[in-house]
Amino acid sequence: MMKKIGLVYGGKSAEHEVSLSTAMAVIKAVDFASYEVYPIYITLDGEWRTGPQLTTPVESVEQLQLIREESKPNTINEFIEAHNTIQFDVVFPLLHGTNGEDGTVQGLFEVLDIPYVGNGVLSSSAGMDKVIMKQLFEIAGLQQVPYVYFIRSEWKNTQQAIVEKCEQLEFPLFVKPANLGSSVGISKVTNREQLIDAVELALQYDRKVVVEQGIIAREIETAVLGNDVPQVSVAGEIKPMTEFYDYDSKYKDGSTSLVIPAELSSKVAQQLTDMAKRAFKILDCAGLVRADFFVTAKDEVLINEVNTMPGFTPVSMYPLLWQNTDVSYPELIDRLIQLAVERYEEKGQLQYNRD
Repeated sequence: MMKKIGLVYGGKSAEHEVSLSTAMAVIKAVDFASYEVYPIYITLDGEWRTGPQLTTPVESVEQLQLIREESKPNTINEFIEAHNTIQFDVVFPLLHGTNGEDGTVQGLFEVLDIPYVGNGVLSSSAGMDKVIMKQLFEIAGLQQVPYVYFIRSEWKNTQQAIVEKCEQLEFPLFVKPANLGSSVGISKVTNREQLIDAVELALQYDRKVVVEQGIIAREIETAVLGNDVPQVSVAGEIKPMTEFYDYDSKYKDGSTSLVIPAELSSKVAQQLTDMAKRAFKILDCAGLVRADFFVTAKDEVLINEVNTMPGFTPVSMYPLLWQNTDVSYPELIDRLIQLAVERYEEKGQLQYNRD
């Protein structure tokens, strides 16, 4: 029997356009012989639109935009009514950033008792907030770069003290909004004046800011797939041509080289696998995670962050890592749907036992 899959994309985040690219890629790759596919678009204003069932792949952004224009405007309540009518077997949230991968929409699906792909409320919210994530990594004993964090009101009232605290780290520094992805709002700074400007930029995206010490190291990423027994892909290396791996180099100008598999010693490769699994488990993740690391010239491994809803187009790092670990893009979609169903069934069994 064909499963009914709701693909949720768009959203109010600054990563809205990235989400559209992800949705287009998944719609092109999904097996229409196995799934009934329903597009669910969230506008930048937060309006939900549930479109008619798709029966053929989307071949261009223009077609995806046509789906957006032709789909019926919905409030969340009407989305609930659509689910009650269609009875989605699984919802696949192809959302990046705020209100997408931060646990909020996951909480909605939990309340509605709808199976969904990917991480749950806790892991999504903890993985989205870089400060909480770093603090959990500290508890797990995962080595990472030194950092400072603060919120908007602290910056407003004690800016000089915060600047001095940041300057106790070594320039260059990286200034980031705590709750955002795709390198949006991130700056590399080399002096006090740049630091202040970068903080002001980051505060346009979030009330909490993280300032990290720069490090001379290779940027290495691994992909994690699974629930209770996660698997880890081969490692890949990012070689940006720009100063750092920013939004444009990720999605626009093609100025980044990806080396898969990365050239690493067996010892470092095993350490990356072990640390990725530990990070996955301490955040109580499920489905998928991309784990990002730094590897120094002395083969010291430091974890940078994890992304609980990584870029998911065929040319994104996460699918490419699995492609080089003998899991194709369509197969990866199938595996994630299966993992969502398994987790939902386990939760249902636990509820049955409690009752």
